[in-house]
Order: sequence, then C-alpha cells, then structure tokens
Amino acid sequence: MSFMDHLEELRWLLVRSTIAILIGGCVAFTFSKFIFEEIIFAPQKSSFLTYRIFCELANKYDLDKSFCITEIPFKIQSRTMDGQFSTDIWTSITAGLILAFPFILWEFWKFIRPALYDNEKKNAIAFILSTSLLFFLGVLFGYYLIMPLSINFLANYQISEVVENNIDLDSYLSLVKTTVISCGLVFEMPIIIFFLAKLGIVSASFLRTYRRYAYVIILIVAAVVTPPDVVSQMTVTIPLIILFEASILIAARMNKTPKIDETNG
Repeated sequence: MSFMDHLEELRWLLVRSTIAILIGGCVAFTFSKFIFEEIIFAPQKSSFLTYRIFCELANKYDLDKSFCITEIPFKIQSRTMDGQFSTDIWTSITAGLILAFPFILWEFWKFIRPALYDNEKKNAIAFILSTSLLFFLGVLFGYYLIMPLSINFLANYQISEVVENNIDLDSYLSLVKTTVISCGLVFEMPIIIFFLAKLGIVSASFLRTYRRYAYVIILIVAAVVTPPDVVSQMTVTIPLIILFEASILIAARMNKTPKIDETNG
C-alpha cells in the first residue's frame, strides 16, 4: 500500500472507533442515573466496599482506623447552569470509550496486521484479550483502590477549620476520570514494553538497571495516596511491582528473539 492508502486506512480506523465510542456513550447515557448514583458517587459514601474492607482489616490487625468512617466531609456542587447536563454528556462519552476499548484495539490490530509476520498474526485474539483484560483490571484497580484512597485523603486534608470542602462537580469528575483511565493505561505497561522491546527501543537490561528508581517512584505514589499503614501501601504497591517485573520478563524474551532468528537463518 502507498502512503496515501495507509492514511486512508487510518482515517477509517478513527471513524469506526469514534462511532463505536458514540454508540457506547449512548448506551451509557441511557443508564446515566445508575452510573452516577451507584458507580461515580459511590466512593463518596462511607458504605463503599473499599472502606468497609479496609476498616475490617484495620480492626482485625490493629492498624490505622482512618477508613472506619461514618461520613466523608465534603459536598459536591454544580455552579453553572449547564454543569450537570455537560457532565452527563462527557461522562457518557468517557464510559463509551471504556466500553469500546476492545473494539478500538481490534481496529488498531487490523491496521498494523499487514506489517506483521504470519506467526504474529495468529496471536490476534491473544493480543485483544490480554490488552483488554489488563485495561479493565487497571480500571477496576483505579476505581476500587486508588480513587477511594485519594478521595479519603483529600477530603480529610484540612489547612484550617475555617475552610469547608464544597467540591465542584467538574473537579470531582476530573479526579474520577483521570484516576480510572490513567490506571487502565498504566496496566498496559507489559503490552507497551512488548512493542518497545520489539522495536529495540527498550531492553531488559535497561529496565533492570533502573528497577530501583522505579520501585522508589511506586513506593512514593503508594505512600501519597494511602493511609500511613503497611497493609494499605502494600495493596497499591504490589500490583504495580508485579506489572513492572512482568514487563522485564517480556522485554527479556523479546530481546532473545532476534538472536534465535539469526541462528536459524
């Protein structure tokens, strides 16, 4: 295919992906009341699953009791006329993006498939399933761990008793969307490393060299978003370390592949 043909294929990829996102957004808009009440605003309630589990762990192992709460001290407000309507629309589009993610991956795979070897084309289903699984695991990780930990920390952070926490709706939704989508993308680390290693940009030795710095960053992030107890910090730290170590193993395997091909050739 010529360069212009590739651009045409890319254009239709973007068009089909956009249509899929809009369809998913329409479905989400239909169930917007459930999405807001039972999903988005759920971490604001003291009865949220994460708070209850951490409270039980704190009582059982005599840890920090900051998650044994009766209420989270802030209210959400909308200060513009179209605030709630605009929020509903953009939240539905974000939900549509999450729902359409496997389809977007499939479109991306079809676009790069002509440049792959026959044995690599056979891995299409494994690629779609593994990438989608990692993304949704990241979304759940962000929703059930990072987001409630962040909300609990920020809601209880106080510079003075004079200041009340009346949080703007856009600010709260921005935290939710940023946390969930970011965690979904972070969990794609093994897939990203796979392609970077295949292109020769990243090697296993490079990742091993900077492993200690990666661990420090992970521990800092965990310390910032969690209460000051070991259980909470390890709950966030361990999955991220597992992802990083899995990325090293993938890079090591990809670095060995060219050598095997050259020997066979």
